[in-house]
Amino acid sequence: MSDLICENLSMTFANPQTGARIEALKDINFSLEKGELLSVLGPSGCGKTTLLNMIAGFLNPTAGSMSLAGKPIEGPSVDRGMVFQQGALFEWLTVSKNVDFGLRMKKTSKAESTDLVDKWLNIVGLQGFGDTPTYQLSGGMQQRVALARCLVNDPDVILMDEPLGALDALTREKMQSLILELWKETGKTILIITHSVEEALLLGERLFVMAPRPGRIHKEYNLPFAEEGLTKSLRDIKHDPRFADVREEILSMIWDMEEEIMGKEI
Repeated sequence: MSDLICENLSMTFANPQTGARIEALKDINFSLEKGELLSVLGPSGCGKTTLLNMIAGFLNPTAGSMSLAGKPIEGPSVDRGMVFQQGALFEWLTVSKNVDFGLRMKKTSKAESTDLVDKWLNIVGLQGFGDTPTYQLSGGMQQRVALARCLVNDPDVILMDEPLGALDALTREKMQSLILELWKETGKTILIITHSVEEALLLGERLFVMAPRPGRIHKEYNLPFAEEGLTKSLRDIKHDPRFADVREEILSMIWDMEEEIMGKEI
């Protein structure tokens, strides 16, 4: 059975001052099987983050339905973990205290929490940093903390909103490899929002290109690059002619959308 199902999802926002209505998303339909890795990209204003926030339970759709493992999504829940662009960490706390925050909220025993935190810090490459104040870490290391904090709670679905957007190119590539490793090792269902076409190609065995006004799924791709990235260098994959062809196709697609938007605004 499908793990995550979105049926006829629509989202309309109303301006409380003018009464104007903005149709952010319209008739979004897809299912995501357990263990699939989906990347979503598109021009600004296509509703990528709105879609993610709806699946996270932060927003209720104005039409349509969502379910996970047969249960309706009606609000935030531990079965969905979120990784934000800036990590959303408590920078005054240590790395361990950030990672075990959810466990403390669930009143997990101290012994079990310690074991779980140590396990995930080791997996994300932060062994030995548990007692380090989070503000002392680099951006890449802070995102590793955010990943560990999400994974330690064992969610069924991991939602990522531009998780690597603020990182430098080298750190970003390392983190892309880490996400692929975690995907394969944990078998988690992952949905990642990104503005980078290359990143979407590398991190999505399925990829949605969204179109704006209203936001909708314009085209879907099924890609081999995420699986190949588990055994090949991501830089080598980027030089693959197949990768280059799809990248140029999607870039042209998004460029045409942006041009259309600008034409409507003039």
